Amino acid sequence: MDDERVGTFVSWDYVVFACLFAVSSGIGVFFAVKERKNPSSEFLVGGRQMTCGPVALSLTASFMSAVTVLGAPSDVYRSGGSFVLFGVAYTFVVIATAELFVPVFYRSGITSTYEYLERRFCKGVRMAATLIYILQTILYTGVVVYAPALALNQVTGFNLWGSIFATGVVCTFYCTLGGLKAVVWTDAFQMVVMVVGFMTVLVQGTRKTGGAASVWEVAKNGNRLDIFDFDPDPLRRHTFWTISIGGTFTWLGIYGVNQSTIQRCISCKTETHAKLALYFNLLGLLVILVCAVFSGLIMYAFYANCDPWTAQSVTAPDQLMPYFVMEILGGYPGLPGLFVACAFSGTLSTVAASINALATVTYEDFVKQCCTNLSNKASGWISKGLCIVFGVACTTMAVAASYMGGIVQAALSIHGMCGGPMLGLFSLGIVFPWTNSMGAAGGLTVGIALSFWAGVGAFIYPALDINTRPLSLSIEGCLQPNSSDPTTSVPPSYLDPTALPSRSSLADHWYSMSYLYYSAVGFLATVTAGLLISFITGHTRSRDVKPWLLRPVCNLFCFWSKKYKKMCWCGVNHELKQDMECPDADTVKDEGPFVKEDIGRKGMKRKIQPAKNCYNLQEKAHDNAGFTEDTKPF
Repeated sequence: MDDERVGTFVSWDYVVFACLFAVSSGIGVFFAVKERKNPSSEFLVGGRQMTCGPVALSLTASFMSAVTVLGAPSDVYRSGGSFVLFGVAYTFVVIATAELFVPVFYRSGITSTYEYLERRFCKGVRMAATLIYILQTILYTGVVVYAPALALNQVTGFNLWGSIFATGVVCTFYCTLGGLKAVVWTDAFQMVVMVVGFMTVLVQGTRKTGGAASVWEVAKNGNRLDIFDFDPDPLRRHTFWTISIGGTFTWLGIYGVNQSTIQRCISCKTETHAKLALYFNLLGLLVILVCAVFSGLIMYAFYANCDPWTAQSVTAPDQLMPYFVMEILGGYPGLPGLFVACAFSGTLSTVAASINALATVTYEDFVKQCCTNLSNKASGWISKGLCIVFGVACTTMAVAASYMGGIVQAALSIHGMCGGPMLGLFSLGIVFPWTNSMGAAGGLTVGIALSFWAGVGAFIYPALDINTRPLSLSIEGCLQPNSSDPTTSVPPSYLDPTALPSRSSLADHWYSMSYLYYSAVGFLATVTAGLLISFITGHTRSRDVKPWLLRPVCNLFCFWSKKYKKMCWCGVNHELKQDMECPDADTVKDEGPFVKEDIGRKGMKRKIQPAKNCYNLQEKAHDNAGFTEDTKPF
């Protein structure tokens, strides 16, 4: 890397960058003061009265992290614009999440997603799933912390590990102080910063490359616009099928059953608001995706004749985007700082959401199981302490992320290896009424084993260029350090099949499968093994399953007649009325075992209804009014 491009931040860049941290921390302090007298439920789920707008922005910011800001443009630069096909996967994922999973979780009135597994199967399955989620999230969050630290190191020369430490401290600070409300509203602010940062790069990059028409022409000549590759070969890294099918399963494991997503959905005041948040979030996902793809195309047009990676101006592909930003924005004080703030916005939002979710599942699934009589004050302090613990854990994990290869593939591989089996486990409970607890546990074990076998094998035996098919990168406009000859970098093994090294059949097939299929493999293995084990050991009778723990897929097809829908219910009585009418503002209906008593603030007894919500006749939607506390003294 050229020394002249290191340490080029000026005072205005630091001011812009510091504003991101100051505002994010300020939001945490604001909600810490505002909500200081509220019960611990406010800290974990925002009082269950959030609206769709901020939740939608929060969801988008959390899952469009620095992995997207830095990794996606680099992927487009090297492999072409097929990355835009993730928009197809996002669409399927959001629809499935909103219509299949959210209704079950929302109407169950749970706080931890994994509480559903205990109601549907047994406590052992719940504990196992929670441990897997904690492992998965810490691994993924480590990657997300490492990405912006890498960007800052590239453009300013700041110490890489010092940047990681600063990131962990700031996001842990406002997450611990303000809880879910602080996370949601900070995410909304950071989403705006991400869009502004991307737009700055797009506008200036387009101007530097001669306009949009020039960018399009150069990208076309470089084969970066060959998007629709319908090759069904599962070994190919990115094709239409691997992205639209494999990407759907990968991201469904993130959205459909992920605690971070579901926790914010159930914090909405009605089920309708939860669904609207997801659909508005889809628009945000598509906007960020398009910005990232066009940034990659503009970057390729700018470096079409002098690739900085091949010329060894950067040491890793994930450094291309910050290097490009310093090239085009270095002469404008404050704008490089804005881009780094854009990358850090993605990271802070993702890390804070993960820390909050980790604290929630640990408190709900472990602490409350061991300590059933905690006071409200003790619950609050424990929740905040857990935020600090997981903040430290995620920051420490970021060190290991530097050894995980490409940022995008590493992050999605983690989600695929863990998310696919988890998606299969919840699908066994929600879609298939015959699954018993032994089938659920056995299916999860098989799915995890197969997914990690493929994922770890691929890490040891990386896929060959003939499967990844990177596009050529030219350095004709550069002078090589040891040569005056112009050169073009073309993957030799891709052009000459005889140059392929000799490897085992397992390495060239099973381990060379596209990383996007890890989740699909884990999902199919979990569902198949779970159903087989259930029928072998004595499946659950349909009439013994509570209908509100299931979501018949046939009900999603509104054009089907009731007769055909009932045939697909497999004996489950989905006409059974589980929903109750919402109570008045100052009362809570007693529904027997669904109502618990606890000591609220100011020493007053309260009735809370944690296990079930209600149906609002005026809103014509399920809402969380059943969770309203009655603080009248008994």
